[in-house]
Amino acid sequence: MAKLVSATYGDALFELAVEESKVDSLYAEATDCLKVFEENSELGRLLNHPKIDKSEKEKVIENAFGQFVSKDITGLLVLMVSKDRQKQIMETLRYFIGKIKEYKKIGSAVVSTAKPLTAAQKEKVLSRLLATTGYVDFEIDYIVDESLIGGMVIRIGDRVVDSSIKTKLDEFAKDLKKIQLA
Repeated sequence: MAKLVSATYGDALFELAVEESKVDSLYAEATDCLKVFEENSELGRLLNHPKIDKSEKEKVIENAFGQFVSKDITGLLVLMVSKDRQKQIMETLRYFIGKIKEYKKIGSAVVSTAKPLTAAQKEKVLSRLLATTGYVDFEIDYIVDESLIGGMVIRIGDRVVDSSIKTKLDEFAKDLKKIQLA
């Protein structure tokens, strides 16, 4: 199976980052570049416009990023534009950022609760996640979902731990429906 474009370029940048001990700096630069692309949809439209010459697109990348990020990141972006891969730039940056997080053992979690958590509760959630996983740090997004009634739902990648009252009530209702009265 052919390797995805984002994986090909992202893996190459990751290997460079590790070999040259630039993991932290390239991670920060990739995060900043991704934010620029996400916040400026006009940049994406310009890079994908069929009537704009490749050399002009490359100059735009050089001018927009050359002063602010390393030649490694700028070179990656210019290379992707020169190979007509500009549509995969954001996906490649996300892939690279994910590889760095994996390398640095930084987990990403989404915690949903019925009410906002206090700072002490957030600290308990963080310490529990660190104790039960192989990660050394976590980036946690806290979401308030009043439909949960109580408890919490924690998502880490494709794993879900659901201790919400809503889910327990739903399971209880299913169990009650299975009971047959004589």
